[in-house]
Amino acid sequence: MIPSGRVYLLLILGIAIALFLSSVYSVSTGILGTLLFDVIVLGLTIVDAVSTWTRRVEITRHPLGRLSIGRDNPIALSVKTGKRPAKLIIRDYYPIEFGVSTPLLQISLPRNSSQELTYTVHPTHRGEYSWGDIQVRQLGVLGLAWDDWKIPQSTKVAVYPDLIGLRQLSIRLTLQNTGTMRQARRMGIGTEFAELREYRMGDDPRFVDWKATARRLGATPAASLQVRVLEPEQEQTLIILLDRGRLMTARVQGLKRFDWGLNATLSLALAGLNRGDKVGVGVFDREVTTWIPPERGQHQLSKLVDRLTPIQPVLLEPDYVGAVTKLVNRQTRRALVVLITDIVDTTASAELLGALGRLTPRYLPFCVTLRDPQVDKLAHTSSANVEGAYSRAVALDLLSQRQVAFAQLKQKGVLVLDAPADKISDRLVDRYLQLKARNQL
Repeated sequence: MIPSGRVYLLLILGIAIALFLSSVYSVSTGILGTLLFDVIVLGLTIVDAVSTWTRRVEITRHPLGRLSIGRDNPIALSVKTGKRPAKLIIRDYYPIEFGVSTPLLQISLPRNSSQELTYTVHPTHRGEYSWGDIQVRQLGVLGLAWDDWKIPQSTKVAVYPDLIGLRQLSIRLTLQNTGTMRQARRMGIGTEFAELREYRMGDDPRFVDWKATARRLGATPAASLQVRVLEPEQEQTLIILLDRGRLMTARVQGLKRFDWGLNATLSLALAGLNRGDKVGVGVFDREVTTWIPPERGQHQLSKLVDRLTPIQPVLLEPDYVGAVTKLVNRQTRRALVVLITDIVDTTASAELLGALGRLTPRYLPFCVTLRDPQVDKLAHTSSANVEGAYSRAVALDLLSQRQVAFAQLKQKGVLVLDAPADKISDRLVDRYLQLKARNQL
């Protein structure tokens, strides 16, 4: 039992009563009157608390499932009242490492009603966490006492990569495949036959199928020319190499670079599997610590999520040459090789440049780097003080050296994508879909 603010106000009122009775009658009468008043107040408080204790509300937490890192994950509580209305203060003991939208939930409900309360948690680290009980305070009908108790709801919760983003991407890709969204298919860009259709103004005459046209004319003299529609080749191979070395331990926009890279890896893998490609992933630092051979099918995505989720970045310099050498030994057929990492300058990235250069022309190498948006902001913000000007000069120098490194990669035939870390997943998927549409692999 916890007395409410109303009880303290009544006790203060008792002091005023004592002063009044003392001035009219005697000091002893004032003291006795105050004691009697206080006993009545405390008695009513106890009665209010006991009556609330016998009519507690019912609160349950919906199953938590798997949470997504870097996202606002909704948490739902169901509240059901009995024969009396209820005023509640609810505290759910989420892990202290999580950000939260509303630490305390306050609500007033009429009798015989139920309602779902929702708040969000924002985890910034992957892993398993302990989730505690639910602490509840319910105000009595008289408003004199709070009944305070815990509802046992302790459980374990796992924080995964961005599963919410994967679900959204899966819906987008499905809509594209079913034609709900217009699919950008160009004549002659692909290599696999898709369909025959009638000739339209602007079609390339080289794709007229004269045999099909002759057969159609034989059956229907008024038939028009038939053209072949080609689409990008399916069932190719996509290999993703994810760096977990020193540079990937830095935090960008609240998450480690490695977490942004892991989200991008799974998004790209989902897109590749959705397009019928074989997808494999390797994670490396001084050596390749995790290798998942390329396979096709949606079961591969579940395997990737389970295998990659526990991996954390380490303070080691990555061995790009070693990772590429292991890839070449394991993957003999041509493949699109996407390496997700970061670049500081041409000197520090010399090994990366040499490693990716070894992949051409047998493979199609694609270097993806995660840029810090804060560096961009500093580089494009003018400052009147010396410290701000120095920070801007450093930021501009970093961006300039990155561009020099990218230019050297492009000269060696390496595809390059440099994007802010928080936008890398969407841009990488879009770039991959463009490569497939243009049949560059």
